[in-house]
Amino acid sequence: MAMGLKYSRVDGRRSSSYCSTVTVAVFVSACLIGAWMLMSSSIVSDEGLNGNKQTIAENESRQFEVDSGGDVSEVETRGDGNDVNEQVSENKLEDNQEEKSVTWSSDESTESENTGNETKEKNSVKESSDEKTESLEEPKSEAESYGDGKSSRDSNAEAGGANKTGQSGSEESLGDNQFELGGASQIDKEKVSQDHDKKESHERDQASVEVFPAGDQSEILNETSAQNGAWSTQVIESQNEKELQQSSVSKNQNTYSWKLCNATAGPDYIPCLDNWKAIRKLPSTMHYEHRERHCPEEAPTCVVPVPEGYKPSIKWPKSRDKIWYYNVPHTKLAKTKGHQNWVKVTGEYLTFPGGGTQFKNGALHYIDFIQNSCPDIAWGNRSRVILDVGCGVASFGGYLFDKDVLAMSFAPKDEHEAQVQFALERGIPAILSVMGTKRLPFPSSVFDLVHCARCRVPWHIEGGKLLLELNRVLRPGGYFVWSATPVYQKLPEDVGIWKAMSELTKSMCWDLKAVKKDKLNGVAAAIYRKPTSNGCYNRRPQNKPPLCKESDDPNAAWNVPLQACMHKVPVDTSKRGSRWPVQWPLRVVTPPYWLNSEVGVYGKAAPEDFTADYQHWRNAVSKSYLNGMGINWSLVRNVMDMRAVYGGFAAALKDLKVWVMNVVPIDSPDTLPIIYERGLFGLYHDWCESFNTYPRTYDLLHADHLFSSIKKRCKLQAVIAEVDRILRPEGNLIVRDNVETIGEIEGLAKSLQWEIRMIYSKDNEGLLCVRKTYWRPTEKETITSAII
Repeated sequence: MAMGLKYSRVDGRRSSSYCSTVTVAVFVSACLIGAWMLMSSSIVSDEGLNGNKQTIAENESRQFEVDSGGDVSEVETRGDGNDVNEQVSENKLEDNQEEKSVTWSSDESTESENTGNETKEKNSVKESSDEKTESLEEPKSEAESYGDGKSSRDSNAEAGGANKTGQSGSEESLGDNQFELGGASQIDKEKVSQDHDKKESHERDQASVEVFPAGDQSEILNETSAQNGAWSTQVIESQNEKELQQSSVSKNQNTYSWKLCNATAGPDYIPCLDNWKAIRKLPSTMHYEHRERHCPEEAPTCVVPVPEGYKPSIKWPKSRDKIWYYNVPHTKLAKTKGHQNWVKVTGEYLTFPGGGTQFKNGALHYIDFIQNSCPDIAWGNRSRVILDVGCGVASFGGYLFDKDVLAMSFAPKDEHEAQVQFALERGIPAILSVMGTKRLPFPSSVFDLVHCARCRVPWHIEGGKLLLELNRVLRPGGYFVWSATPVYQKLPEDVGIWKAMSELTKSMCWDLKAVKKDKLNGVAAAIYRKPTSNGCYNRRPQNKPPLCKESDDPNAAWNVPLQACMHKVPVDTSKRGSRWPVQWPLRVVTPPYWLNSEVGVYGKAAPEDFTADYQHWRNAVSKSYLNGMGINWSLVRNVMDMRAVYGGFAAALKDLKVWVMNVVPIDSPDTLPIIYERGLFGLYHDWCESFNTYPRTYDLLHADHLFSSIKKRCKLQAVIAEVDRILRPEGNLIVRDNVETIGEIEGLAKSLQWEIRMIYSKDNEGLLCVRKTYWRPTEKETITSAII
């Protein structure tokens, strides 16, 4: 009433009844508008603003890369067929509190506005019927602002005097259908559209944006057990994200088609080792050239068949003793090596008694015999990462796990049928390689010990070229254990080889530390030690074998021909190789001493990069990988990091019963020496070519920003075909990459009938987890280069 009286003019030309009518009408209108605004404010306060009271403490950290920071993201999603632009903004509050909010509007505008506090919002919509200073135009303008779906700028322009109310930006945000919601670990997303004429609100589908938790490194939390309620599920989130990428994904799904590889090797096809077209053209096989890599001109895009009767692999550690016969249905090795306890056929299993040519009575006794012969070897402390040459079925490396030793075992794909495949099926690290004409795919001075038990390598011939390759990869002060018949037999051939080896190792300045006999197995071993200085090299009467040229890079290892020369030992105490690493397990978390003068991959000082990388992967593994992707880690044994950088991912998994093959792509920074320095292992590889392993040998593959890089050089479909080849059925692939590449990988995975376990994106970075199925296409593609 007072409001009506204040704005009514006493005019003799108007009757009092008319004034009273106007006054009543104005009063009723103001009350209705005020009540409506209070109801709208209540809805917002109950559903949205309560969330703003919750704060999220989050440090500045990278999201998917160590050196990237910030938590502000803009995520596009779809709801009810309409595109919705959302912007997540982070505002630091006092008392170390931070608030995350999602802002979105119903029209094309995505302008973000700061949220005021709850008190201001309530005051802005509160109207009193007896308030004496309100104008009639103000509630009208507010009603218009609430009623349409225009942006705040449009609303302000049309309202004219709306700013006179003293409302904050957050109030204007409420007026034009923009809401800011907060949450502890997830942000409930809700879009409200209002009809301008009827002033009716419609609640849109709810979605959730996962908030990256506090910590030095941001990581995705996957909510798996909470009740749905206001919280979204991974299914909803993944569906929204996949719809966002629909344009690119739908194209990919329609263009990828797959065929079954038809090759002589069948289910065991290895493209770069079964290229018979290239092998037949070799001028010589004297140096095992036919066992080396000969990749086809174009990488195959077909998928390898699965053996009939294939079953999920037996879990470790039982797999060390037995595997399913039909997973590796080869019996030749059991016939030729069964008497040496390599492998036996036992019903539906292939069993492994733990023996070898030099340790018929078991690998554990043989391992103890070596350490007793030379206590300084100190398995698991001083000697952590070793190389086993000509490994057979890798029982030596398999039982070294009991000593906390990691063995890189290798053997060629030769007449010892499927020996490396047996090893990998057992859950023991192994690769296909040969001492031939090229350097091994490892950096220099990285192995603590090299082992050869009847490995059938002629070390002494051609100036010791092959033994000099071992010298390249052996760490200064490291040991070479040679257990072979020339050490203990007196046959003329053995005597001649021993004499030649003695002369060669002496000229290489290797110190013969021990020659001991294992009475139980009836064998003996010679143990040599590589020098830690160049004094012996300088005192030699002859420069034979010669020292390598200063220009020769000992770390260059990809397709580099062997040379019969030795590299000098580093004498500068700041250089790699001049000191022995700290003992395991401390070395896995300790930045190498020689990183002090280096700049890291991510631009910081290398030690800081190293530590940040490790913390990042610890967070990623603990907060996301172990619990948030639906992976049963008890079934995971063989793991590969396809782009390893510092090996932080492998280091984060060190307490699990898994081993990780760290791969450093040839076009990435050469960080492989760092990986070895921390007591892990790996190799160089070009992912435009096939990997030197049998099909179905890894339980989990991890690719961090690999595919976006590799697709610039080769076909992504061929790379995924290789992923499919080496991944076991029911195995998992985890991909972290940009959103565009994630969409492509998702499309390829769907075309292979793989299961999409999880997909998420933020700030144009994505995370995808897919699981391979047993699906195989029916149409075949003959690989002419792979037909004998």
